[in-house]
Amino acid sequence: MFDFDMLGLAPTLSDALKRNGFSEPTPIQNQAIPLALEGHDVLGLAQTGTGKTLAFGLPLIDALLAQPGKPLPKTVKALVLAPTRELVNQIAESLRQLTEGTKLRVGTVVGGQSINRQINFLSRGTDILVATPGRLIDLMDRKSVDLSQTRQLVLDEADQMLDLGFIHALRKIAPKLGTPRQTMLFSATMPKQMEELSAAYLTNPRRVQVSPPGKAADKITQSVHFLGKDDKPRKLREVLRQDLDALTLVFSRTKHGAERLMKGLVADGFNAASIHGNKSQGQRDRAIKAFRDGDINVLVATDVAARGIDIPGVAYVVNYDLPEVPDNYVHRIGRTARAGREGEAIAFCAPDEADLLRQIQRLMKIEIPVASGEAPTALTEGGGQSRRRGGGGGGGRGRGGPGKGGFKPAAHGKPGGSEGRGRRPRRRAA
Repeated sequence: MFDFDMLGLAPTLSDALKRNGFSEPTPIQNQAIPLALEGHDVLGLAQTGTGKTLAFGLPLIDALLAQPGKPLPKTVKALVLAPTRELVNQIAESLRQLTEGTKLRVGTVVGGQSINRQINFLSRGTDILVATPGRLIDLMDRKSVDLSQTRQLVLDEADQMLDLGFIHALRKIAPKLGTPRQTMLFSATMPKQMEELSAAYLTNPRRVQVSPPGKAADKITQSVHFLGKDDKPRKLREVLRQDLDALTLVFSRTKHGAERLMKGLVADGFNAASIHGNKSQGQRDRAIKAFRDGDINVLVATDVAARGIDIPGVAYVVNYDLPEVPDNYVHRIGRTARAGREGEAIAFCAPDEADLLRQIQRLMKIEIPVASGEAPTALTEGGGQSRRRGGGGGGGRGRGGPGKGGFKPAAHGKPGGSEGRGRRPRRRAA
């Protein structure tokens, strides 16, 4: 383990780290940064919330600070590709914090925003461009960006880019980049396609891995409520009322479901907003900012936000609907317990979601503790899962009381008591 002062970073970069409260690196930073500073290509495997942005951002910025001269018109010195608009904005914000006080320019290009404004920005050249692949292709087709001077490439959340079909865009982008170049690829999982991607775009990469794929952060307490589909709205309100001041992220499977759920919560007096694919980029940005600032404390989202929200204050993640892709469960709950904090992940499982839960538990190699209800027969028979509590995901301190199968009523006689976390006194929803 080292501290950032031992890296020999540019003084302005060291000052930026101190100014932003960074003193000791996370495990992925500890392994990846020295290799990247030596100029190696890096393949990094780590879950969301482990500090990957600094793992590639610090060596990238340090290298750019050592390069004299401004970028030429339309050119880009370093390119960071990410799968979603939210993640692009999050990465750019972090990089701007680190480049404050320097002459380095950080820009973003994403869909849903004025392409003419992006063309105007790129016309002057930029040091670091953070982009979604689709919009970057649009700009390349218009000859509004020149990647021939790009000597550093970062692929962040590369597995999700594969899931979203961005591999075809990458095949168009990569040949336009300058050579030789340094490439860093970061991913939460390592499917077979990722191995092929690494072989195609990285040269003798150094592989670093800090947690096995499918493993949640150690400080996340997990629990599951077995209940009927029609009981989910009541249970969600019960869960939310147990800690009204906390930031809670609620995941819905569909865009229409997320919007309907949010409107119902607002009608019942909860301070809620939603983000999903039917929202404009401006609406999504405003909702995330309001959530980060605490102006709202319940954000209902589809998987568009599973890797695009980096808000250390998120205390709870509620999987109102279980995701159809098991990996997405890990990414969703990774929105809590960030920056060394503790967090709680609560799942609702209706009878028709039993197979989804079994796949999630198989991926994570744990049995998620039961907070209330009884596991469907399909789950107990199909995956060998029992209804006992305990055995994974942070010790089973869910919102439900302790018990073996089902739930044990709390002292006040209602299910799902708040023992185990020292919650604030309850108050009625405004």
